[in-house]
Amino acid sequence: MSAVEVGALGGATSRRMILAGGLLTGLLPQTLWADEAQSLVQTTFGPVRGRKQAGLHVFKGVRYGADTATTRFAAPKPPTPWQEPVEAIDYGPASPQAGSEPNQSEDCLFLNVWTASLDPRAKKPVMVYIHGGAYNTGSGSSPLTDGSGLAAEEDVVVVTLNHRLNAFGYLYLGQLLPDLAPDSGNAGQWDLVLALTWVKANIARFGGDPSRVMLFGQSGGGAKIASLMAAPVASGLFHAVATMSGQQVTASGPLNATARAKAFLDALKVSSHEVFTIPTARLIEALNTADPINSTQKLYFGPVLDQRHLPRHPFWPDAPSLSAHIPMILGNMANETRTLIGRSNPAAFSLSFDALPSWLATHMRTDISPAHVIATYQAAYPGISASDLFFAATTAGRSWRGQVEEADARARQGAPTWVYRFDLKSPEDDGKWGAYHTLDIPHAFRTLAASGPMTGTGPEARKVSRELSSALVSLARTGSPQTKGLPSWPLHSLKRRETMIFDTTTRVEFDPRGVERALFQTVPFIQWGS
Repeated sequence: MSAVEVGALGGATSRRMILAGGLLTGLLPQTLWADEAQSLVQTTFGPVRGRKQAGLHVFKGVRYGADTATTRFAAPKPPTPWQEPVEAIDYGPASPQAGSEPNQSEDCLFLNVWTASLDPRAKKPVMVYIHGGAYNTGSGSSPLTDGSGLAAEEDVVVVTLNHRLNAFGYLYLGQLLPDLAPDSGNAGQWDLVLALTWVKANIARFGGDPSRVMLFGQSGGGAKIASLMAAPVASGLFHAVATMSGQQVTASGPLNATARAKAFLDALKVSSHEVFTIPTARLIEALNTADPINSTQKLYFGPVLDQRHLPRHPFWPDAPSLSAHIPMILGNMANETRTLIGRSNPAAFSLSFDALPSWLATHMRTDISPAHVIATYQAAYPGISASDLFFAATTAGRSWRGQVEEADARARQGAPTWVYRFDLKSPEDDGKWGAYHTLDIPHAFRTLAASGPMTGTGPEARKVSRELSSALVSLARTGSPQTKGLPSWPLHSLKRRETMIFDTTTRVEFDPRGVERALFQTVPFIQWGS
């Protein structure tokens, strides 16, 4: 079957072929090879040449999907095969997005590989990182997620990737144009499935073990992983997961997602048909439109309960049975919102108790009485300042709560689950920010030197970095985070709520901040945006 014939197939048939591996095994000769001396690998679509760096083979910008400009708001297509070696020495473009991310293009389906061996017999564990930035920004090319340290020091294969974001990946047109864009609300998730299908078919040529592919991701990356755990099309593509400050308990409902699509189209002043062809820049400008469901925020984009990619909510009303056998680590930071809110709202660091109720009402994203929250915190932590109370309550109600929901759902299911909290404070600005959102990324990747003032490179940071990254590597290698140098890490249970605390003295605690957990579990949890 030719590539042209493949591209002409109907959507559902084409997707089934992709996921079954038909495309990956049928387009090229079965004799695959790798040249260690030249960092040259024959993938299922064609040969790619990387670069040897400090004993590693590094491949950047390896194409795993076709240009998405040709399939805007649709499930992705595999690339057209090539015959001559393609240089894979520079990162590929990121998805179009607002902000300062360099090198953006709708042609963004690229991934990167770091490995010490190109021998298929090496069978190294594989760690695939899905970047954060909610569902709106980011890429797999940050210096903080460079895979060199993990690949060299822990003998694993590291993969990072780009996929479609914001409206390009999650604008839901399924109710407005059911025949033209049935997969639009989860196009970015379909990209991830295609990338993982590529990994499954090709990673042995990079020294990896396709039966030991662990996903890990921070913030939005963790949320994307949680969504994949409930997606039947992703079944069998990974064997373990770790989420870092990123949960997805419920997906966006199709009616709310349609209301957001209408608001987006109204801002563009175009019809639903015209949105397929208008310039990329105009789509990015319209991302600032007010959300019709949560009017104080910009438009929310995220996975949609579309009954195609997602037939159920990721972790509601229970944990998905589809992934009950998958070992999972769930982690959060002790002080998530000191940067999530504090960087853009510096007044939060000098709040009065008179102002506190309105600030809590705006930022907790939980329908609970601010006065009750304040009274509970003051009773539990006598003398707490208004600002410290604000950051603690917003961390517990907005950022940590989803992790509690997911971990508890898996505990009820009997699924292998471990929980951590990261407490080691950043030295940045004399510790003002605490253990903030994103701080665990350079620790997990052993990229402390690239983080600048985030982490520093002192002995405590190096110790915690080794502990966290080694636990993640152990999960990839064995399906358990138990590793030398860490205390024994017990499974999470509803009775004891075992939690590994990564800090100057890393230790296990039982139900840490239990008062805060119990407070916010008195009200139903609704994931913001859903």
